[in-house]
Amino acid sequence: MKARVKWVEGMAFMAEADSGHAIVMDGAPDIGGRNLGPRPMEMVLMGAGGCTSIDVVMILQKSRQDVTDCQVVLEATRADDHPKVFTKIHFHFVVKGRNLKPETVERAIKLSAEKYCSATIILAKTAAVTHDFEIVEVQ
Repeated sequence: MKARVKWVEGMAFMAEADSGHAIVMDGAPDIGGRNLGPRPMEMVLMGAGGCTSIDVVMILQKSRQDVTDCQVVLEATRADDHPKVFTKIHFHFVVKGRNLKPETVERAIKLSAEKYCSATIILAKTAAVTHDFEIVEVQ
């Protein structure tokens, strides 16, 4: 896997992944950014959310669960001093579907957190990671 990050202007950078997809990241205005894109640490947090969401949906589908939607809301706390690593991250999953089994949803989240989601496992080296979930029944 490769990526390229190129300075654009101020504190804005263009990041391009091996897959050809690109995104602008920018620093906060107080350090010279112009709010042109997410902050790099926001990207790290969003990446963890995407990584675990892919796992959870795939595991639920393989478990023959009728999942129709999956969202995860992440709340994180960072250290006050440099390096300002994440110290706490809470993942709240909202999983929608028909006749979803709570134990299967819980198992999918646990497997992602402990075995499959590289991003979450890396972040857990510095942060206390917690999870919870709710299931929304759809017709």
